Amino acid sequence: MATKLKDNIALRLLSRTLFHMAASLLLAAVTVSVLLLSADSILRVFGIFGIRFLIRGIVKGMGEDIFLFGLGLFLSFVYFCIMQWRFFSYFAGMNTIVSGMAEGRFDFDYKIKVHKSNPFGDMAGHINRLAGRLHFALEEERKAEQTKNELITNVSHDLRTPLTSVLGYLGLIEQDRYRDEVELRHYVQIAYDKSQRLNVLINDLFEYTRMRHDTAATKETTFNLVEMLGQLLVQFHLPLQEAGMESKLIADETAVTVKGDPAKLVRVFENLIANAMAYGREGKRVVVTVQLEGSDVVVGVINYGEPIPAIDLPHIFDRFYRVDKSRTQWSGGSGLGLAISKGIVEKHGGTIAVTSDLDRTAFRVTIPAVQSS
Repeated sequence: MATKLKDNIALRLLSRTLFHMAASLLLAAVTVSVLLLSADSILRVFGIFGIRFLIRGIVKGMGEDIFLFGLGLFLSFVYFCIMQWRFFSYFAGMNTIVSGMAEGRFDFDYKIKVHKSNPFGDMAGHINRLAGRLHFALEEERKAEQTKNELITNVSHDLRTPLTSVLGYLGLIEQDRYRDEVELRHYVQIAYDKSQRLNVLINDLFEYTRMRHDTAATKETTFNLVEMLGQLLVQFHLPLQEAGMESKLIADETAVTVKGDPAKLVRVFENLIANAMAYGREGKRVVVTVQLEGSDVVVGVINYGEPIPAIDLPHIFDRFYRVDKSRTQWSGGSGLGLAISKGIVEKHGGTIAVTSDLDRTAFRVTIPAVQSS
């Protein structure tokens, strides 16, 4: 590509230079012809300034043919310089802008005006695209740095809170600051619960980091997605019953084959069902649908509880984002479940989205289906 661009610019530059040479010679010839036809009038004008005889002397001393030839060469050189100056000044302007970007006087989103008729017009376009990519890369780097800083801040805060509780209650036990065995067991239970929550956060954080850096190993196999979802709902039967909810699986086909890591996809739907239980309890039911749309299979996880506010929908898959700001991860989840789910689905070549209104909240997971031969 670089060689082709170089050859294209060199060819256009050579052809434009040759054209300018020919045009300058032609203009010089025309100018000399006009001067010959108007020689008497021109000499009369020069006579006013007292240099008429000087010009006649120069012409007679050099010879008329040599003088006209020299005049023609001089004029062609002047015309050639004027023509060349037009597009070399464009190149000089490009150089000024590029050096300004390098020195920080211009932002990378600054655009050079592209003149297609100029041999350097293509180069200007390529410089604009290069500067645009650099600008985009710098913005992405800034966002990544900001995300990393926010992640460190959130993790530090979320780890410190339960750890402080664990250390506090264990300190009370270590100092024998409890009234009886019942209170001792109460302190131990609290410390254990906080430790369990801490373990959940660390595991989720580890999984999220692996997803972000694409280091999570996958064990791909083909399996029946409808059967897997049915088994998953059976596992959730008791928790759903305790939450006063019921579940239902609606599938277009009894067997829909997909290729992927079953364990990781199970985690996606576990997160979605658990989320439906946590936030859709008032709706009393969770419905899982499986539909074929072209070459894809679409799984919907639907609850009928309170809707997700419109302001929260664009951020629902962000890490550490919680719809109910009053819920910490110790009364809710780690805040990473949906972010992990999104990473797993995208790793399988699919997409995940959510819609929510007064009637229902529906998560929609789309992944490629294995076409039956």
